[in-house]
Amino acid sequence: MPSSAQKSQLAINRVTVETNGSITVDRSKPFKAMLNPSEFKHERKIRYNKQMTLGQLGSPLRFSGVQPDTVSFSILLDGTGAVPRIAGEPQLEVIEHLKVLTDVVYKYDGQEHEPDHVRLLWGTLILYGRMESMSTQYTLFKPSGDPLRAKVDLKFAGFMSTKEAELAANRSSPDLSHLVEVREGDTLPLLCNRIYGDPGYYVEVARFNGLDGFRRLTPGSQLHFPPLG
Repeated sequence: MPSSAQKSQLAINRVTVETNGSITVDRSKPFKAMLNPSEFKHERKIRYNKQMTLGQLGSPLRFSGVQPDTVSFSILLDGTGAVPRIAGEPQLEVIEHLKVLTDVVYKYDGQEHEPDHVRLLWGTLILYGRMESMSTQYTLFKPSGDPLRAKVDLKFAGFMSTKEAELAANRSSPDLSHLVEVREGDTLPLLCNRIYGDPGYYVEVARFNGLDGFRRLTPGSQLHFPPLG
């Protein structure tokens, strides 16, 4: 949940994942929830090899791998006028608002031949991934049959870049955790290059610290740079 009393809307943006693992957020047409979810479920799973040999009495549960994080939640789209519109945003009908959402999370990218990656951002929740499932239930209608209210259930699967996966697999990494005070002119890529020797780790650090702006840092604030191994 957001750590401050300031209202923060759940936002979903398309992102572009470069071949080197860096991520660019498309801020031109985000989806912003009219009402924030009342709850969300964040699930992590570890995969084990449970295969048993003949005559074996129990499974040793050998580690096989870490599965992607998943986040699931429900949002309400309302066209009755009972829900105040987001400041600076146009008042949309339910179908129009639903189209904005599907354009971000579901629309097929003809150039990449697959749906886009997205970023979920709300308070301390920050997840980069793809939509896994989407279910819409219409619950209120105009006399014409047009929907006035809809509940949308969403589930997203997170992803790791190739570079992050390599770091996660390196169990013997000697990297230490760092607490750094931000100075004027600092950016995450600059700090990552200073600490890790590679500016490309800024995505991992941003996730760890729950940051939105990768380049606009507040002087005097403190950031944790975790061990990446």
